[in-house]
Amino acid sequence: GGPAGEKAPPSPSPLPPRAASPPPCRPTAHPPLPLPRLLLPARGTGLPLPLPARTPGPRSPPGSLLPTSAAAVVPAARGAGSPGLEISAPQRGRTTSGWPLPSSALLHAAAPWALWTSATADDMVGALMGANLSVFMLWRVLAHPRFITDPHMVWLDMYLGGRLHTLLMSAWNNVDPMFMRKHFMTSLDNFTSGRLHTMLTSSFSHMDLKHLFNNMVGLYFFGSSIARTFGPGFLFQLYVTGALTGSVFYLAEKIFLAPRKEVFGGWKTPCLGASAAVNAIILLEIFLHPTKLLYLHLFIPVPAALMGVGLIGADLWRVKKGESRVSGSSHLGGALVAAAAFAEIKGWI
Repeated sequence: GGPAGEKAPPSPSPLPPRAASPPPCRPTAHPPLPLPRLLLPARGTGLPLPLPARTPGPRSPPGSLLPTSAAAVVPAARGAGSPGLEISAPQRGRTTSGWPLPSSALLHAAAPWALWTSATADDMVGALMGANLSVFMLWRVLAHPRFITDPHMVWLDMYLGGRLHTLLMSAWNNVDPMFMRKHFMTSLDNFTSGRLHTMLTSSFSHMDLKHLFNNMVGLYFFGSSIARTFGPGFLFQLYVTGALTGSVFYLAEKIFLAPRKEVFGGWKTPCLGASAAVNAIILLEIFLHPTKLLYLHLFIPVPAALMGVGLIGADLWRVKKGESRVSGSSHLGGALVAAAAFAEIKGWI
């Protein structure tokens, strides 16, 4: 945004004379020289505000699922015949995203979420896990009034001088008892009521500690690998896309396949959990490393390709069987996102 940029005034020092016979141009690994600084008018004044120009880097094609950091390694993957990951070795340490931040000061002021694109790989995984844990605690506090009778909560309340009990009682008296079900579960009722945000918020929602633990283990190990290879921004986009696609598949199953009766597995049954998003992350890692050994239940070694076949086959069986407590349709939505991301990385689409 803003008026057209003006060129910076010429430097007072003269430029050095050019060589008589410059060396031939060869490809180099060094980054290109920085562009001239741009001058934009400062907000509320007539004075120009200098902004540092961005160094041009690789950009993903329009409509691409890949962020800039992933697009940088795509050309190496295209034409690779090996089934393993040969596009780029995972970078060690704390990798930052390759997404360029907006250069406009207005965008920075109006869209603080853009700072997420500069997070490190470990920070992005931690942020996603923290969001899941926070929503889990909301379920404990708002949807389970007996939570305060837990011995650990009683001890904590005594340590805080009774303030925790007062805070929780105030929350229960002022919050709709159905708040979590209305805003953190995917269902046809929420969809038809206009609560479309539940298609995403449900992917951060868990009522069962075992359910939360299983998803967070997959997110930690596989998500860390994806984020360090393609950048944390790519991991965030993959998580969100897998979550939304999983919700769409779940709602489609309830509309077209589920029996129209008000019982478990019926057409109004709600759904929650990060399984679709985590499934997209796990299956993308499996597609990239089909010969890698994975450990089922943390200690049983299984080839990655075999585990991938087992995961997809189990979800297809759940959809065919119906009335399962595990949503195979939402898992398959995540699998589709993983397949699309893999095909784009390989240059097939």
